[in-house]
Amino acid sequence: MSAVYSLPCNIAQTLNLIGDRWSLLILHRLLMGMGTYSELRESLEGIPSNLLSKRLKSLEEYGLVASELYQAHPPRYRYSLTQSGRELEHVFNAIILWGEKNLTSCYKRLVHSECGHGVRIQYFCSHCKKPVPAEELELSGNNDD
Repeated sequence: MSAVYSLPCNIAQTLNLIGDRWSLLILHRLLMGMGTYSELRESLEGIPSNLLSKRLKSLEEYGLVASELYQAHPPRYRYSLTQSGRELEHVFNAIILWGEKNLTSCYKRLVHSECGHGVRIQYFCSHCKKPVPAEELELSGNNDD
């Protein structure tokens, strides 16, 4: 994706990397362990082949995805998330939680594996070592975003 947003804003600049149609779904499938082109294509009903290839190349250029040749003839690659790509797991979890609360039809829930109950997002200050209520959060920086 070419830089669509020139705003000096973390959200805008992140969307320049992952805001293309299908990109988040591709990243999420990789997070779930689907790593071959065919696994991705089968799990993303409706994505054109050429678009999947293009998105994988872009995500690799941005350092979110890595590829490894696992068959030479014909060449076949296994895709995986880089550390930077894996760090998007928190974003996916936030979207899932938002969906639980706001979608008419909820397809997935995020639950605690030990007890099966729903979870929520909680912020934590790495300096004070204390939970921080959402109303005590503020943006720091030179812009309005």
